[in-house]
Amino acid sequence: MPIPIVNSIASWFLKKRFHQIDLFLKYPNEVQSELLFSLLKFAKDTEIGKQYDFASIKTYKEFNERIPIVDYETAQPSIERSRRGEQNIFWPRPIKWFAKSSGTTNAKSKFIPVSNESLEDCHYAASKDLLCMYLNNNEGAQLFTGKSLRLGGSKELYKENGTVFGDLSAILIDNMPFWAEFSSTPSSKVSLMSEWEYKMQAIVEETINENVTSLAGVPSWMLVLLNAALEHTNKDSLFDIWPNLEVYFHGGVSFSPYIEQYRRIIPSKTFKYYEIYNASEGFFAIQDQNYSGDLLLMLDYGIFYEFIPMDSYGKPEQYAIPLSEVKLNTNYALVITTNAGLWRYKVGDTIKFVSLNPHRIKVTGRTKHHINAFGEELIIENAEEALKKVCKRTASEIVDYTAAPIFMSGKEKGAHEWIIEFKTPPKNINYFNELFDNALKALNSDYEAKRYNNITLNKPKIHMARTNLFYDWLKANDKLGGQHKVPRLSNSRDYVEALLKMNGP
Repeated sequence: MPIPIVNSIASWFLKKRFHQIDLFLKYPNEVQSELLFSLLKFAKDTEIGKQYDFASIKTYKEFNERIPIVDYETAQPSIERSRRGEQNIFWPRPIKWFAKSSGTTNAKSKFIPVSNESLEDCHYAASKDLLCMYLNNNEGAQLFTGKSLRLGGSKELYKENGTVFGDLSAILIDNMPFWAEFSSTPSSKVSLMSEWEYKMQAIVEETINENVTSLAGVPSWMLVLLNAALEHTNKDSLFDIWPNLEVYFHGGVSFSPYIEQYRRIIPSKTFKYYEIYNASEGFFAIQDQNYSGDLLLMLDYGIFYEFIPMDSYGKPEQYAIPLSEVKLNTNYALVITTNAGLWRYKVGDTIKFVSLNPHRIKVTGRTKHHINAFGEELIIENAEEALKKVCKRTASEIVDYTAAPIFMSGKEKGAHEWIIEFKTPPKNINYFNELFDNALKALNSDYEAKRYNNITLNKPKIHMARTNLFYDWLKANDKLGGQHKVPRLSNSRDYVEALLKMNGP
């Protein structure tokens, strides 16, 4: 199809879609309320719908009081029944697909239901909206003159009892419309290869002669692929391989630790980076402005949002609020009700609102991935920001990191123990540690209070990891590629102990 025709079609879709987006921008609470009651009505005759009498719920207050907030462990028995082929448990239409969640490195896998409605009205709708946002902000964009290099999860799809499970990216690729396949590289055959290291080489060989205009994937793994492409071609800049490259769509992990490395291999001040916030459970938010890390919460994807203030999370007095009651710069745990049959489900992420008109958010961390062994409430956002500042001060670069508490023992005070793999190490690790400790104090008053005169916490203890430590650990745990990532912060020492053992004396 000629490029002018493609651009005309994209322009038509763009105008049509922005009329719909404008609706939830103007009336966010009304759109969310209408969505909630349409979900309740649609699922009223399911097993869960009858259990909680969805048909009689007329207000958000009744919804809030009657239906419990659940985590995966609570929902798992119903999901397992659905995977065995039982129907009408939590969604009225048959669910064929289950995304095997790789959002954490826990050995225990999650199987998230993916309905036809969530595929079409959430995941694929979001992919089109992402392009709409980008094209609307960049009139001279030439995306459709070339292809998008996508890096999804590996692993094939598995069939059991008439249902199918695998990585979400594999499910999306398997159901992808023809136009998306035509405009993407590598081929589906290569994208779905299960052996990660062979797959990386195959992607390099298949894509280096393509006209790649955009990139899409998790920053950590995309960086591995791009460096492999540079090494294979003996080039220093990606523009030497793909001269028409103009944007990178990224998500899955914080971009902060990687931004300088990307700028080095993509040396352009006009190159665009667009962030997304999605998970196996749904697609939640999209960057809708150039050069901004704020994400527009998408309110019409069949997902009803609730928010648990983190100062009440996990406590007897825990409570959830709807979108209409959120406040700026408050940490919330995200709760969703979806068009795939998840009802008041805790995603496990924490977010904060940076704007209420429109509703824009930042992802601040994970409910389980934080350190609070001593009341310091250290979240990933604190760690990322502190590391970013200190790396800039010390001209160093980080590949990966993790941290856990050193628990008090006798008269010994506690501390945080960090394992950091550097691409460019600091000249003086003690100076780096001093700056890092001070940066954390400046960002987190609870941490600062515990560090005051070493009252509870001693200074952080930093180990410099050997090259490829985290890669080798992921490989040893069969976690290479796709959405897999190292847990940044943990209240448990399990990850740190295993990595220290692999790191050697």
